[in-house]
Amino acid sequence: MTPRVVLTVAGSDSGGGAGIQADLKTFAALGAYGASVLTAVTAQNTLGVTAIHPIPADVVAAQLDAVLADLPVAAVKVGMIGDPAVAEVIASRAADLPHLVVDPVLVATSGSLLSGVASVAPLLAYPCVLTPNRHEAGALVGRVVSTAEEMAEAAAELAAAGPGTVVVTGSELAVDVLCHDGEVSMLRGAPVPTANNHGSGCTFSSAIAVRLAAGDPVPEAVRAAKRYVAGALAGGRDWKLGGGPGPLDHFGWSA
Repeated sequence: MTPRVVLTVAGSDSGGGAGIQADLKTFAALGAYGASVLTAVTAQNTLGVTAIHPIPADVVAAQLDAVLADLPVAAVKVGMIGDPAVAEVIASRAADLPHLVVDPVLVATSGSLLSGVASVAPLLAYPCVLTPNRHEAGALVGRVVSTAEEMAEAAAELAAAGPGTVVVTGSELAVDVLCHDGEVSMLRGAPVPTANNHGSGCTFSSAIAVRLAAGDPVPEAVRAAKRYVAGALAGGRDWKLGGGPGPLDHFGWSA
């Protein structure tokens, strides 16, 4: 049986816990064939990001066109963009990007700034599933987002701006807020006590893309992705990799 193809458009994490590396691990763990378009190379580990080298927009476009011209892409996850020109490249091809999931990677788990709101803005007018964490949602709406109620307000505001579907993740709150078709739902789960959460946002958005490629409706895809991330967090909670927040166990559990 030929696997479904899911494409990630994102930056590279040299430590292997987030970005392209986390996306491809998630695709493989959930039974999809992963293709990739690199937007940036980062010098990164569990302690932080020490350097970022953006890939020129024309090279990003060439990678994207090469994949789309040859592979039957069933879903696309967009992560770190880093440059508004790259966002424009992606937006110009939005009609050819099925089941688009956009993770607006603005800040790494370590706290390192990866990109600004301007690098994501061109994509916000296009239908997609937008998956900011509460801090990124706050940056996108221009105010602090801390509580579940504030997450719900931000999700509704962002969804109305164009994407249509927004999931604001609560991280340590274990509460995510889904706004889909104008309805807001609280998705509650049991917190996983672990410091190893590097790449959890990348993993979540990638798992949504895989489930959408498989034909799940958006709410079911989001819930399945939440279960997968919880299992991956639990699987890696006792790992001792690096001096900062470690990675997830992508292959220890599947939805």
